[in-house]
Formats: sequence, structure tokens, C-alpha cells
Amino acid sequence: MRSIHNNLNHKFANRLILSLLLICLGLATGMARHIIGGEMTYRCIGENGNSRQYEVTMNLYRDCGAVNGAPFDDDADFGIFRWDSTRYYFVDKVSQHRGSIRSIQPVDDACVVIPPNVCVEGTSYTFQISLPVINGSYFITHQRCCRNETIANIVNPGAYGATYMVEITAPAQQFCNNSPAFKNFPPIVICVNDDIDFDHSAADRDGDQLVYEFCAPIAGGGRAGSNGFPGMETDCDGVKPSPVNCPPPYPNVIYNPQYNVSSPMSGDPVVSINPNTGLITGRPDIFGQFVVGVCVTEYRNGVRIGAVQRDFQFNVTQCQNLVRAQVEADTIIQKNYVINSCGSFTVDFLNQSYQADYIKSYDWEFDIGGQKVRNTSRDASFTFPGLGNFIGKMVLNRGSQCADSLDLTVNVYPDLSVDFQFAYDTCIAGETAFTDLSKTGAAGGLQRWSWQFGEGGTSTTKNPRYTYPVPGTHPVTLTVVDANQCKESLTKDLPYYPVPRYLVIEPSSYLGCVPGNIFFNNLSVPIDSTYEINWDFGDGTVGHDISPSHIYESPGTFDVSLQLVSPIGCKTQAMWKDWIVVKESPQAGFKYNPDEPSNLEPVVNFTDESQRAARWFWQFGAEGTSTLPNPQYNFQDTGTYLVRQIVIHSSGCTDTATAEIDVKPIVRYFLPNAFTPNGDGTNEIYIGQGNTEWMFDYSFSIWNRWGQRIFETSDPYEGWNGRMNNVGEDAPNGVYVCLVRYTDPRGNAHEVKGFATVVR
Repeated sequence: MRSIHNNLNHKFANRLILSLLLICLGLATGMARHIIGGEMTYRCIGENGNSRQYEVTMNLYRDCGAVNGAPFDDDADFGIFRWDSTRYYFVDKVSQHRGSIRSIQPVDDACVVIPPNVCVEGTSYTFQISLPVINGSYFITHQRCCRNETIANIVNPGAYGATYMVEITAPAQQFCNNSPAFKNFPPIVICVNDDIDFDHSAADRDGDQLVYEFCAPIAGGGRAGSNGFPGMETDCDGVKPSPVNCPPPYPNVIYNPQYNVSSPMSGDPVVSINPNTGLITGRPDIFGQFVVGVCVTEYRNGVRIGAVQRDFQFNVTQCQNLVRAQVEADTIIQKNYVINSCGSFTVDFLNQSYQADYIKSYDWEFDIGGQKVRNTSRDASFTFPGLGNFIGKMVLNRGSQCADSLDLTVNVYPDLSVDFQFAYDTCIAGETAFTDLSKTGAAGGLQRWSWQFGEGGTSTTKNPRYTYPVPGTHPVTLTVVDANQCKESLTKDLPYYPVPRYLVIEPSSYLGCVPGNIFFNNLSVPIDSTYEINWDFGDGTVGHDISPSHIYESPGTFDVSLQLVSPIGCKTQAMWKDWIVVKESPQAGFKYNPDEPSNLEPVVNFTDESQRAARWFWQFGAEGTSTLPNPQYNFQDTGTYLVRQIVIHSSGCTDTATAEIDVKPIVRYFLPNAFTPNGDGTNEIYIGQGNTEWMFDYSFSIWNRWGQRIFETSDPYEGWNGRMNNVGEDAPNGVYVCLVRYTDPRGNAHEVKGFATVVR
């Protein structure tokens, strides 16, 4: 009886950026996550007789600037096919988790501004496979949509994606060959009319001869399917084609008329690749996005033993100067920086020019009294002869193609001083009066005032009045601006620790049930934890929180009082008569029998153990209810049920007790020890007995003494008739082993062994 109670390294000749997105061409209104490149390689990691073990790696790259587009699949599908000189045969499918997503940073360059929203990501999928050596090639493939719709050199680029594939030829299998692997990540953004000089060579572990060429990227997938819709897995035009249904060969992309495999980009000279070194050179002369494919074929002793292919997206854009001239100033009008000096004839300039690593020289110059005065330090200082207006200039990297400059105007004005005072009642909360005492020599006098009262309050009045909502030492700041736009600020501390003018308390409830948990919300201002706070809750207990929660353990009517003392000794207090009323409550509790109900014993008896209850309400999961003190309930199915007892006192107060009751599914099953299959119609079949409707993944088998299986079935209602597989010759008299395996409704595996004696 149970009782319950409550409870890449690369180089350009001039201004080349590594990046993945064309920003300055106006080809797209925003970035989308599209596939922009990838390749697949393999490495032979072992031999086992006539089999080879390979580690296959696919690198994949994408745009990453917005929520729409091609994500990196958590699990990517790879197809393995074999070619026997006549056709492709499906061998296997591999699903592989992706690696970590890595950000690819652009290469730094002195004269190039990298667009701020360039975003490049890459990931890898690596898995191992074992393949028997065959007289033919294996092909490992992956297909995924989609490419950027704004690619200029291929037809309808956004309608399909890419196929990444690697071939393991028959000679490569014999040699336990490793494919070439590209050394560097391609430059995706290129400066228009600048020379490309990119090393796209590959490394080969086996020292084979490598030959490079431009080749057509392979198309793959399409927009026919998407996540959650039919066609995604089975349609070869879907977003993620299944390799089971989509074997090679795959089509190449179709070039627009002015482009082809050997000339995938416009240039003068044309962009090309050296077949021996893999060096890509040329000078692109048209803005746009271009997808480029590079194939590297490996030869050993003059015999082709394999090839790998990479495709990637070039963006050709206008590059900008990275160096920018900038100085801290009061006003900037185009490239003219205006600095106001109020009361001082010496001006120190704070140089904010960037990028400092690429700035080789600074050249400052002012016309002072008809003389050219110069300075070559980064942060220059000039002394002017008096009040007035002075014109100058700053030049960065004078004479360089990475130069920049700005104009300077210095206004030397009369002095400005700022001051103020304040007055307030230090003991009773109220307004604080502020008085401005600032002075200026400007002909137009003071024009603007800006007050910050230290806890968030502000004002633009010359002499404001302000009521603080919170106590504390508040840093008050006054900023004044005169007719010359000279600006000065001053901060003073204002200690503000009065007591509230009125005590305002809002209880969460004036009426409760034992235990009565009442929250006293203190709305009085100003007050904080530095004050002495004394509560009397009327039941013999006290508290010291600003807004306390208090539990009344006994019924009754209670007075509540509060006293406050500020950090400087100011006091206030109040008392509320007969404020809180707390009524008596019941206490819920019950027990039930049997302790472990099941499908064999589904009826449960509940016994009330509550105290001071006048009424009862029971909930048996989502199935049924009762208002009896001691109900009985028949659970219609196995599983876990939350049983809830709610008891109600004559005062109207309630209490609740709960229990989780597990109605277990029990399987009872046994095997007989003999049967007589002699044709007399009695005891002819050997079969187990029990509640088989609760048995899953059922397996029943008979074995002779030599370990030979002579009968097997997965039907719990089919038995053995004493013959070989129930259709052959009679089994000899004797003892046979019976083995039964099944899974119960909760997934637990069971095994029952017995002996079946055949007697005829």
C-alpha cells in the first residue's frame, strides 16, 4: 500500500581580396546562403586482402548572410557507384554528419576596402569506406541545390545546384592511391582590371604527375523539392537528390554564348590556367559573378590513374582605397574638419585615420600669419597667435596610390566656464531646484543647456526643478553651449537620502488561506536597500526587505506596520489595522492499492488520508473524475497517469495532492515440455502459452541436438507440428531445444528457453 501526501594563403599583383560575395556590383539586394564552391578528395588508409579502405572528404563553401538559401546539411548523402565499361551500378549510400562551420576571412591589403557584409563559411564531411578491388572504377558523388541566381556565365544558374564527385580508378585501387588535394582556397572576389596571380596547384602524396585545366562544373539537383515536401529525397531535380535514384552520368552546366569551358570569364588578357603549375593568370575586365571549374588529372608512368575537380565562384568588383584620413572634430562638412578651441590658443589634434598599419607618412600644414607651419607626427599640436579662423590640411602617404587627405578649419574662440548649484529638503522627499552659474565671453552668450540628473532624468531648461524617484549619491552633469558652439561640462555629486512623503503598500491579497503567502509590494519612493526597514506582520514576526513576502501559518486577522529610517537618520512610519485575513485550510493526502497496477490488475482503490476536508474532487489523468472520498478506478490502458486529489475546506480553501501511477504492461508466457504429434488429434502442436498480444518482434525456433534449426516462425499463433519446417519428414522422438525471443511493450528484450520432448 502506497501513501501520498502534498509536495588559404595566396597572392595578387595588385589589390586582390579573398571573399565570397559581390557587394559593389548591384547584382543582388542582399546576401543569400547559396553554394559557391566545393571539391571531393580521397585518401587510401589501408589494405585488407582484396579490399581497400578509403577516407573521403568533401569541402563545401557557401554565402552566409541571410536566412534563405542552402544550409549546410547536418547529414549529407553520398552515393557510391561502380562502372564496368557499360553502365553504372549503385553500390551503397553513406550519410555523414558535417564538421564544424568555419568562417573564411579575406586577405588583408593596403589599398582595398573589404565590404563590411562579406560573409564566407565552409564545412567538411569526412567518412571512411571499404571497397573490394574491381576491374573498373568507383564513383563517389554528392548533389545539392542551389547556386546564386546572379551568376553571369552560365544559363539559368539559380535553377540547379552542384555535383561533387571523385573517381577511384582500377589502377588507383591496385596502387592504394591517394587523390591530389588542392593547396589553397580560391580568391572569390577579384578587382576589375587587376592582374590575377593565384596558385591553384594541388599536392599529391604519391608524387604523381599532375595536369591542370579548366573544366565545366557539374550540375546537380534543382528546385523541384524542398524540406518537408515530396520530391526532396527521390526527385533528381529536387533540392537534395537521393543517390539511390540518381546515378551518374550527370550533366554539366550550360555556358552563356560569350563563355566556354576554356574561357569561363571575360578578360584582357583572358583568364587561363597553366597546365603544368596550376597558376591562374589574367586580367578580368567585366564586373559580375562567374562560376569556374578546375580539374587536376594525375598520371603515373604515363598512365592516367585519377582526377579531382573543384568549382568555385569568382566575384569581379571595384576595389577601393583602404587608407582613410580622419581627425576628431566638432563638425565635418564633406572633407572639411572643423575644430573649435574655446579659451586655448594651443590645439592638440587627435588623429583617427585608418588603417594605421598602411599609413607610412603624415603631413600637416597650417597658414599662420602668412607662414606655412608643418608637422609630420601622427597626433600634431599647433599654437595659434590669438582669436580667429585658421585654415590647414592633413595628407596621408603623400605621393602614394594609397594616399588620402582632409581639410582643417580651426576656430579659436573666447573662454567658456560652466558651474551650477542645487537646493532641496534633505529629510522629506520633494523637488530639487538647480541654478545655472555658467559664464562665456561669446557675444551671443549661452544658447543651450543639457542636464543629466544621474539616474536617467534629463532637462534642457536653464534652471530646472526635478524630483528624484530613487535615493543615492547622484552624479549631476550640466553641459552648456554658447553662441560660438563652444561646449563645456561639469559634474557634481548630489547626496539624496530623504524618506518618502507617503508610505504606499499594495498587498498581493487581503484574504488568504493557511499557509497564506502574501507579497507586500512597497510602492513608496524614494527608498532602497541602504534604508533601515522594519515590518511587523501582526502574527509575532517581523521583516526587513523593501517588498517582502510573508507566510501566515495560522488563521486570523492581522495588523501590519512599517517603519523606515534613511541613511542620514530621517524617519517615517505607518500602521494598517485589521489588514490581512487568513482562513483555515485542509490538508490533502491519499494512498492507493495495489502498489503496482498493471494490465492484469488495472483496478485501483484510492483511500482518502486528508484532514479537515468537506468535499473531494479526483482527476485520474485525462480519463476520468470522481467526487467520492474513497473512489475506485479501472484504468483502461497501460501507461503513466497523474492522479490528482483536490480537497475543499468549509471555508472554501483548498489543497491538492498528486501521484504518478504507472500501469505496467506485463507479459506472461511459458513453454510446455512435451507434445505428441501422432495424428490422434490431441496435443499435436508444440506452442507457447500466454498473453501474446503484448509481444512484439516475436521469434520462435526449434533446434535439434546437433545445433540445426528445424523450425522458425515470427507468428506467435503458429506452433511446431513435429516436422522439418512443418512440411518435411517427421522429426525423430527425443528432446529438442526451443528458443523464444520477443520485445515487451516498453522495448525491453526477453528470451525464453525450453525443451520440447517429441513423443509418438
